[in-house]
Amino acid sequence: MPQLITFVLIVVYAGGIWKFWKGFRRTNFNTTLSNRIVLSAFWPVLLVANKSYRQNFNKALKG
Repeated sequence: MPQLITFVLIVVYAGGIWKFWKGFRRTNFNTTLSNRIVLSAFWPVLLVANKSYRQNFNKALKG
C-alpha cells in the first residue's frame, strides 16, 4: 500500500510539473528557462504558500 501511495504522489507531482510547464506562457512570470524550471519544480510548496503563485498556477492549468 505505501508503494501505491508513493506512486500516486509521484504521478500527481509530475503531472503538475507537466501542466504548469505547458501553460507557463499564460502566467505573469518571466519566461527564462531557469525561472520555468524553479517554478515548475517547487509548485506544491509555492501553491500552498503564495497567493500570487496560486493565481498564476490556475492560469497555467486553464487551457
